[in-house]
Amino acid sequence: MWKRLKLRGRPAGEGAGGAGTRQFVRMLPMLMIIGGLVFDLLTPPTFTAIPLFVAAPLIAAPFFSLASTVRIGVASMLAVIALRLSSNTLPEIVPLIELLTLATVSVLAVVINGVVRRSNEQLASARVIAERAMQAVLPKPSDRIGGLHVAARYEAAQADEFVGGDLFAVMDTPYGVRLVVGDVRGKGLDAVETVAVVIGAFREAAEQERSLESVARRLERALAREGEMRRGLDAVEGFTTAVLAEIPSGASRVRIVNRGHPEPILLHPDGGLDVLVPSVPALPLGMDLGAWPDRADEWDLPPGTTLLLYTDGLSEARNAEGVFYDPAARLRGRIFPGPEELLSALSDDVRLHTGGESTDDMALLAVVRPAEGQPDRRRTVRIVGPDSA
Repeated sequence: MWKRLKLRGRPAGEGAGGAGTRQFVRMLPMLMIIGGLVFDLLTPPTFTAIPLFVAAPLIAAPFFSLASTVRIGVASMLAVIALRLSSNTLPEIVPLIELLTLATVSVLAVVINGVVRRSNEQLASARVIAERAMQAVLPKPSDRIGGLHVAARYEAAQADEFVGGDLFAVMDTPYGVRLVVGDVRGKGLDAVETVAVVIGAFREAAEQERSLESVARRLERALAREGEMRRGLDAVEGFTTAVLAEIPSGASRVRIVNRGHPEPILLHPDGGLDVLVPSVPALPLGMDLGAWPDRADEWDLPPGTTLLLYTDGLSEARNAEGVFYDPAARLRGRIFPGPEELLSALSDDVRLHTGGESTDDMALLAVVRPAEGQPDRRRTVRIVGPDSA
């Protein structure tokens, strides 16, 4: 739901048609030249195919390399010269003007290619900086925290220029293991800045506040301060969906506060699962629509169960037909050796679902409460799924 408010979705089926569209664009300049040759040869001399030859280098400019753009321009000029030589009209004024026009457009295409290439380099540089900043504010948690087995993963979208604002954090506190998974509105360095604010506020509040609801309120206040400092669009429209969870030490339960985020999933050792739907829906953090009374829901967390939290980059990934990925349906009936294997299987499965064209970043966090006397499951290699023999 909140993903749509962020205006980050893409038209259904875009991923599937993307490869075919790119292939067509790659072929289009040569098709224009060939079409121009055929048109000129099959029509009377009063008709001209110069617009097709002129269009070829202009189409190549934003999509091809500099060398390829130059080659397309030269090919267009050679095609026109060959046509005029075959009709013995090359020395005439009209063919000379056509060649001059084509040469001018080809030079212009080279200039456009340079501008586009520099813009792409700037975008790539901005993305690298944002990714490095995201790695700095989202250090991978230890695989053992407070007696729990933990795995976390952040995967940037392949089909976007900017890193998103997905986040996670896990802390062992006096009140048990506390964790957060969230998704900041927006992309790029602004989103990374907000991620840093949320993570910093969570680390401080998780250590100090006695209740999970109080931790959520601290995050709310931190985002409000950030919005006041920016005093722009983000101060009005900025928000962060988040799930906060608390697993008390030695307790077989988990408490969760959900602020407009996709529902976590509890996977049982026998392959069953529960979707942890909040009893009362709540708005995301940072939506200044008045005070929102947080309410933590509680579920049993028996030994051997796995708590999975994720961002909507997983649940709103779409296939060629525009069908959303349903993690609960895909995981039901499957058994995984440990949290790392679970996240690896999810990443591979959603990649298959989307055809490798993910359009949103994805953060995954899995926490397992091991059974007493349970061996190190990292040595197990068996993965049981519905399609297993």
